Amino acid sequence: MSPTPGNASNAKPAPPPIASAAEAENLVRHLLAAMDALVATVEQETALVRGGQVKQAAALEATKAELARSYVTDTAQVKANLPALKKHVPELLARLQQQHDSFRALLQINLTVLATSHAVSESLIRGAHAELARKSAPQTYGNSGRANAPSRSTAVPVSVSRTL
Repeated sequence: MSPTPGNASNAKPAPPPIASAAEAENLVRHLLAAMDALVATVEQETALVRGGQVKQAAALEATKAELARSYVTDTAQVKANLPALKKHVPELLARLQQQHDSFRALLQINLTVLATSHAVSESLIRGAHAELARKSAPQTYGNSGRANAPSRSTAVPVSVSRTL
């Protein structure tokens, strides 16, 4: 029997509580460092995709995933310890909020670039498929003397390799 989302066995343990100002500072600085690394990776990915170097951008996937996991883990710990952080390191918390706002804007740009790249590549594949179907369809004429349009049933399947 597979576990369900509501089971207590699936719940992640609560992050440890912050006990001192030093722990609070270390947590926020670790999250800031993770965000800096993630920002640099996302900026690099965005630049590569914009430049049409999708294969090189795909090579960043593992690094980006690991940095994102670290970011999510630290963010959960920050959220769980927000009252203690506000008490011990309010200035770092303000800096974290500013960096998070700029990170959000950067992610929006990155997602737009990735979506555009996806749409362009899908359009190219659909266009190539339509051209193949048009060329492979028999050139026949209907009752009116005009050329028949290729039917959907005579479409040629297209195989796409997902390996970049």
